[in-house]
Amino acid sequence: MAIPKAVPTISIQRYHKLSIGLHWFMLLLLIAVYATIELRELFPKGTDARKAIKMWHFMLGLSVLGFAVLRLLIRLRNPTPAIIPAPPAWQALLANVMHIALYGLMIGMPLAGWLILSGEGQTIPFFGLELPPLIAPDKALAKSIEELHETAGLVGYYLIGLHALAGLYHHYFVKDNTLKRMLP
Repeated sequence: MAIPKAVPTISIQRYHKLSIGLHWFMLLLLIAVYATIELRELFPKGTDARKAIKMWHFMLGLSVLGFAVLRLLIRLRNPTPAIIPAPPAWQALLANVMHIALYGLMIGMPLAGWLILSGEGQTIPFFGLELPPLIAPDKALAKSIEELHETAGLVGYYLIGLHALAGLYHHYFVKDNTLKRMLP
């Protein structure tokens, strides 16, 4: 009787190249989204410059939605490289919760923005296209969604900051491969 040969296991060291590229591209995109909403304050209400910056905020935000869905599909289709050495279970759980929160932010915030514009009865601009409204005009509902959108935007600053700090902590203090898995 022949002894079956062991099948070699392939250990991936890094995320898929497209995942890595999208990760860093989306960081730049998120910086642009946050910058546009902060920079609008430099211009008086009702001015063309302020309207243009807000339009860029909407369009870039909707771009985040599209790229987040693409990233999620790629993440579900490709294996996640192991962290070496493996972190304690509580850290792995915390990392999963953080990733879920970040995907929730990247998907929920643009959808909320789309709902706000829809509820206000405004057009939804997207790089020369006009997207359909998601809801009928309802100013009160739009205002409620806008308050949630603003609060979630503030939470987003902290989530993104904690995510970055965790990567740096793992790289410089724990000295595992957490950050290296996502570097180009």
